[in-house]
Amino acid sequence: MQNMHHYGSLLVKYLKARREVFIVAKGWQLPETDGMEFDQYDTPEARWIVVHENGEVLAGIRIAPTTARCGLHSYMIRDAQLGLLQGLPLDPLFFEAPVTDKIWEATRLFVVDGVPAQKRAAVQRLLMLHMAASARKLGADQVIGIVPAVFKRWLKRIGMAAVAVGPIFELDGDRSQAALFNVIEAPNPDSIP
Repeated sequence: MQNMHHYGSLLVKYLKARREVFIVAKGWQLPETDGMEFDQYDTPEARWIVVHENGEVLAGIRIAPTTARCGLHSYMIRDAQLGLLQGLPLDPLFFEAPVTDKIWEATRLFVVDGVPAQKRAAVQRLLMLHMAASARKLGADQVIGIVPAVFKRWLKRIGMAAVAVGPIFELDGDRSQAALFNVIEAPNPDSIP
């Protein structure tokens, strides 16, 4: 929120891209207004990482501290454990959801359908490395999130590591799983060739 004015309408374009991916393409029942998707986790504590070319959104992800609080809500995985969210399992983790400054949560990861196949891996790599760098800059050592169950394969190509911290479950036809990413050892995005 503090620096969004430096990026013009990029946040609005990002929220519109999220709507296209999650509401239009995936059919998720989420809040929307004026063609934008948003929820109770889009607060001033959140940070949005957006990969774009000339203002056209290619990919995005949201991160927020696991210490976040907004009314009844904290962060998505913890709220699922507390039974506050429909559609997510009550047991996405093997343990109680952490609440610490050292762990942030990543949600709403996407690459837009219009990104050509030959460019998708590079866009995904940029997104994940900037997510890790942003989390590190904010004081996090780790990022937790629900990802496709094949996460280890694509993270290896990026040069990142994560461990499964929850059971595999079905989420809207996709096999998903909670993972804990080590962002301290992730490559610096500025070192990308």
